[in-house]
Amino acid sequence: MSKRDYYEVLGVGKSAAADEIKKAYRKIAIKYHPDKNPDDKASEEKFKEAAEAYEVLSTPEKKQRYDQFGHAGMNGGGRGQGGGMNMDDIFSQFGDVFGGGGGSPFDSFFGGGGGGGRSRRRKGSNLRIKLKLTLQEISNGVEKKIKVNRLLAADGVTFKNCSTCQGTGQVRRAVNTMLGQMVSTSTCPTCNGAGQMIDHRPAGVDSSGLSSKEEIIPIKIPAGVAGGMQLSMTGKGNEAPGGGIAGDLLIVIEEADHQELTRDGNNVIYDLHLNFVDATLGTSIEVPTIDNKVKIKIEPGTQSGKILRLRGKGIKDINGYGKGDQLIHVNIWTPKTLTKEEVQILEKLKDSPNFIPNPDKNEKSFFERMKDFF
Repeated sequence: MSKRDYYEVLGVGKSAAADEIKKAYRKIAIKYHPDKNPDDKASEEKFKEAAEAYEVLSTPEKKQRYDQFGHAGMNGGGRGQGGGMNMDDIFSQFGDVFGGGGGSPFDSFFGGGGGGGRSRRRKGSNLRIKLKLTLQEISNGVEKKIKVNRLLAADGVTFKNCSTCQGTGQVRRAVNTMLGQMVSTSTCPTCNGAGQMIDHRPAGVDSSGLSSKEEIIPIKIPAGVAGGMQLSMTGKGNEAPGGGIAGDLLIVIEEADHQELTRDGNNVIYDLHLNFVDATLGTSIEVPTIDNKVKIKIEPGTQSGKILRLRGKGIKDINGYGKGDQLIHVNIWTPKTLTKEEVQILEKLKDSPNFIPNPDKNEKSFFERMKDFF
């Protein structure tokens, strides 16, 4: 089942400002919040769908990529990249949208309950790496194994409940006013909302209970990616203290230069240099493509600047709209040095009407002369 357009999910236009996107998400999230719709699977799915759309559209970098490539540009398995979101992700990342401690937007109305007992799970930091791909890998897609140094939860670390918030991750304060008792909720300053603190950690483990380890991570790169595009792998960044949510691994694509071809969108360009005789008489010649070499026919009288097209020899479109073409730009090569005999031959030919720009129809005599000289 294909995903709905993120702008349609939130009910905003592509030109919507950040505040408008946030306001639209908050309205939908409150409408379908699990505290308001207990045991309602349909509402839960709409709640998650809105959160996924908001994650992309509220992040300028992801929004730009989505506007350019659509859902296909979100490949890589991350949240907002096709992997979906779970409740812990949403409450951890977007609690500020509700104006509370991240548990429920209804806490401030009812002074507790309704999910207010959730401790806020920390999220590990993201990792960013650059991955250089050849033109062939970009054209066809490729599977790679990436070596990454990650912060992972260390063995032997034990935790205990935070004494300030008693493991809830939140602290509440009641204030008596003319209108009655008002209860405010905020993130626990001692544990930063985690609800836990380290009780014991072995040597070599940092103060968060994490240690650095090298890991080999496989990733599938879709065909048609472009330099500067960023793919995301959910949960493959640094882990979070106390069993929180792991960050993401962000893979920035770089394009390696090809010796003979250059990329132009989904097309590739090849500059073909022909000598004057081959361009005049016509010939067959091999040219490189992304995957192999192919033989093409050069028609007699081919002019410099002509563009030949090899259909389907370009790069696969990332959105699945077929393949680009290979464009061959013909350039007539003029020799800089000649032998005495070559000069004499060309001197005899230069007065031929066929050597004058826009000559009259007399090509047969020209080819006959060329055969005599060569």
